[in-house]
Amino acid sequence: MMVIDSDLFLVMGIIVGAFAVPAVIAAFADSRPPRAAAIAVLVGGGLILLAFLSKPGGYVPGQIPEVFARVLARILN
Repeated sequence: MMVIDSDLFLVMGIIVGAFAVPAVIAAFADSRPPRAAAIAVLVGGGLILLAFLSKPGGYVPGQIPEVFARVLARILN
């Protein structure tokens, strides 16, 4: 059973935020309001903020690849 911890929150937040960027661009290109994309940006940002607040000491940018590798290894094993 996988435990949801700060590493998983960070990875989910980055992935949700990354998927939201093309949605924002497409919405602006089609001259429509980016409602769903804005919600995705808020959810991704909230998950990233939760990860930073729940880990003592927070994260530094150099740790992000290591965090992705740990989460991926937990999922695959």
